[in-house]
Amino acid sequence: MTVARPIRVMLVDDDPLVRSGLRMLLGGTETIEVVAEADDGDRVLAAVDRHRPDVVLMDIRMPGLDGVSAAGLLAAQPAPPAVLMLTTFDADELVLRALRAGAAGFLLKDTPPAEIVRAIELVDAGDSMLSPAVTRRLIDLVAAEVEDGTPRADADRLLDGLSPRELEVARAVGRGLSNADISAELHLSVATVKAHVSRLLEKLGADNRVQIALLIRDATPPSVPR
Repeated sequence: MTVARPIRVMLVDDDPLVRSGLRMLLGGTETIEVVAEADDGDRVLAAVDRHRPDVVLMDIRMPGLDGVSAAGLLAAQPAPPAVLMLTTFDADELVLRALRAGAAGFLLKDTPPAEIVRAIELVDAGDSMLSPAVTRRLIDLVAAEVEDGTPRADADRLLDGLSPRELEVARAVGRGLSNADISAELHLSVATVKAHVSRLLEKLGADNRVQIALLIRDATPPSVPR
């Protein structure tokens, strides 16, 4: 019987107590292995290159290079790890910037341990993770951002290039559904859903599912999932 390898995780936070708590939490699981730590964003690229984590769990606010900038640097690398941002704030412009920079999702620092583990497993599998408690406020931020019409026009242009089925999948991603959920709703195999998502990432120039969701949120009302 083949045993699945553990998910390799790197912790990035300027608070050693936070890193210690996360290390103890994740070290008690069978599915996750903490392979590296860093106390600032400017050390992330070198540590990722050295340790090759699958997922980086990173504080959004740090005194040197913040998590937003570090996420952007990682997204520009070939085959980057998935990035989960940690924040003590419900939702703000930094969270939105981090998601647009390529982060796969974010979690509040008081998220229950089991949900942190589940989030790491989700983003490692290619899904996204947004804390349900803050998703509504995040959408409000996006709505305010598109008032001048420029992001909306860009989103409409990109979505116009999708096939009807691809748009259906994109709308489902915009609602935060996992591949398994989309498979059940659209009566497609999970493999087919994954293929559609891969094509969406390429067509839309997105780094991850969260950026697909943000495009859907940016679009004019007819393209927004109901």
